[in-house]
Amino acid sequence: MSKTALAVLAFMALVSLSIPASAQLIPHGNLYAGVSYAQLTPVVDQQSFRGWNGSGEIIPFARFAHLGFVGDASGFYRNNRFGSLKYYDFMGGPRLSIQYDKWRPFVHAMAGIDLVNSSGIIYRPLVIDVGGGVDYKIFFKNFSWRVQGDFMHTHYANAYQYDYRASTGIVWRF
Repeated sequence: MSKTALAVLAFMALVSLSIPASAQLIPHGNLYAGVSYAQLTPVVDQQSFRGWNGSGEIIPFARFAHLGFVGDASGFYRNNRFGSLKYYDFMGGPRLSIQYDKWRPFVHAMAGIDLVNSSGIIYRPLVIDVGGGVDYKIFFKNFSWRVQGDFMHTHYANAYQYDYRASTGIVWRF
């Protein structure tokens, strides 16, 4: 056998043996999209908002399947006598979860930026979010239903805001 043929054979063996190993490096996680209801405080008075919530979670360590890292985004909208209010939250942080049959309860702590647009005046305070929820595996493969609640803390316009958010929607697990 020639050296070239031996090199090609060795390369093919290496590639074919590395395919199962590379499949183990792909992290597991989930993507979530749903509707959301929030009690938010635009500067001084608390108001009800409706909107959307979405997140992506990655579980990078096979040995620590209960630990994930989540990126979360949400948007809330309301019109009032002074104009329109728009809230956008962009957060990230760790999430702990455990699997019980079809149930997967979780808790998370996140931090990020809160973008508040009040009729063209824009605030960008830091937001800290602590919350949790539960995923229930439904009859479609790799899909779950999520119910989630969060407590959000911000500080802008010389005042502290303590806000609440509840979300529900569909989760695709991969």
